[in-house]
Amino acid sequence: MSSDPFHRLLELWQAARAACREDADRVALATADARGRPSVRYVLLREHTETGLVFFTNYGSRKSVELEANPHAALALHWWETGVQLRVEGPVRRAAPELSDAYFAKRARGSQIGAWASEQSRPLPSPELLSDRTKALESKFEGQPVPRPEGWGGYELTPDLIELWFNRDNRLHEREQFTRTGGQWVRVPLQP
Repeated sequence: MSSDPFHRLLELWQAARAACREDADRVALATADARGRPSVRYVLLREHTETGLVFFTNYGSRKSVELEANPHAALALHWWETGVQLRVEGPVRRAAPELSDAYFAKRARGSQIGAWASEQSRPLPSPELLSDRTKALESKFEGQPVPRPEGWGGYELTPDLIELWFNRDNRLHEREQFTRTGGQWVRVPLQP
């Protein structure tokens, strides 16, 4: 394992992807609004850069509105199969448009159409509205690639705190917390 906590995190994520029966990319994302009121939901962690973890969403969604007002977030991942839990905190910024374009191009066509059809987190007056939008967009993009909507893309969380948690017998779990200070990671072992 790497001695760099971010690279260790990536190694543990890859191991979970190989070991887990369920989606190893599922992550709890906690944000807070401008008043500091928290909210949490699950998203899919789909990419990483050299410095951060990337998830994708509609820029009009509640999570995006909160991230634009308060650009800090926390992530939590847990995999029963590997006995590992990760906690990550740090500042968040919009991912590079090229990264969002590349990921969007890899999505299933139905998910691409869905990104255009859904005004995520907005009230839905009727189920038919979403169905009608989807049909209209399928016709509009028939026979051509679906471009990424301007209001959809990624956010990159750059960790300034990483906690690695390893399951051990008798609830004497191994925990290590790393905090980035002045460009360097400081390791502190934590009691379970």
